[in-house]
Amino acid sequence: MTHPRLPLKDHPMSSFKEITKIAGAFVGVIVGAGFASGQEIMQFFTSFGAAGLTGALISSALFVFLGMALATLGQHQAATSHKVVIQAICGRVLGIFVDAMVTFFMFAITVVMLAGAGALLEQLAGIPHLWGSAAVTVLTVAIVCLDIRKVIGFIGSITPLLILMVLIVSTAAIVGRDASLETLETAAATQPRGASNWLMAALLYVSYNIVAGAPFLVIMGGQAMNRKTALWGGVVGGLLLGALMLLITGGMLAQVDKLGGVPMPMLLMAAQLSPILGVIIGVAIFGMILNTAVGVLYSFSARILEPGTARFRSGTIIAGFLAFLGSMAGFTQLVGTVYPFFGYLGFILMACTVLGWWKSLRR
Repeated sequence: MTHPRLPLKDHPMSSFKEITKIAGAFVGVIVGAGFASGQEIMQFFTSFGAAGLTGALISSALFVFLGMALATLGQHQAATSHKVVIQAICGRVLGIFVDAMVTFFMFAITVVMLAGAGALLEQLAGIPHLWGSAAVTVLTVAIVCLDIRKVIGFIGSITPLLILMVLIVSTAAIVGRDASLETLETAAATQPRGASNWLMAALLYVSYNIVAGAPFLVIMGGQAMNRKTALWGGVVGGLLLGALMLLITGGMLAQVDKLGGVPMPMLLMAAQLSPILGVIIGVAIFGMILNTAVGVLYSFSARILEPGTARFRSGTIIAGFLAFLGSMAGFTQLVGTVYPFFGYLGFILMACTVLGWWKSLRR
């Protein structure tokens, strides 16, 4: 007996590919340079010791829910831009404010990435922080202005390699723990913190990441074939993020007494495990920094100016120069100030997302 052939868009394999695509995009946006370097995880989770692991669990659950909610809202609106969904869930007046917040957060992330490039090249190769940031600024602006998409596509392919390296280093760190829990708790308390307590840190971490991830999530959801595919894409992406967060938090906590406030803790842990592994993860983090910087600088410029025009190119050069000036504040300092600030503002977007999702369920 033969079975009727399913249309391509309804085929289970097609659904699986769509779910994987949405989940991969979600993870790719959040697993930027700050995440992979360990600096964000250090400030928002590891610095709180064992309580930070509880915070990572709460953040994971929120990522699963918000990923699912934003992807399904995007699918419901058939979104091709985050602006449509934001105005739908926040209203016209508040939507203008949230749209502006998302746009300028793109610029703020550019500043942090350029600072991260300087810190990475200084820790990896001894290049002065200022020169490293300047070189990456020029490279980022050039790629955005020339619109070399193939270069970015290649750099983006580094993400799976980086995740694999992070998994290896974190697992080795947990297995190789040689300090007592009391010693580790004391050492963790000396690290810089992104918030006054572990619960607020966990909420802020999700909030500012959703501000950065929402535009991509709603667009990916808008391209999904149906609501179920969008829903599972968000859920799977959130679960993958949660697993990575818990592993990195645990890995850095196991070795926190040896990290001593360095800007790139994952790089130091990798180098201690193997100098070759340190170089590989350093190159991968550099690729993520460049990938993130190009993506957010392009998003910022394209939201204000028409891409491909002379004004777009000149505006990008000016924005790049201003971002370079801002990067002089230092990577660790910027992660601890810029991200929490936008995290507090991001609570508005989180609240609107919950309300918008609840209304869509009732409809």
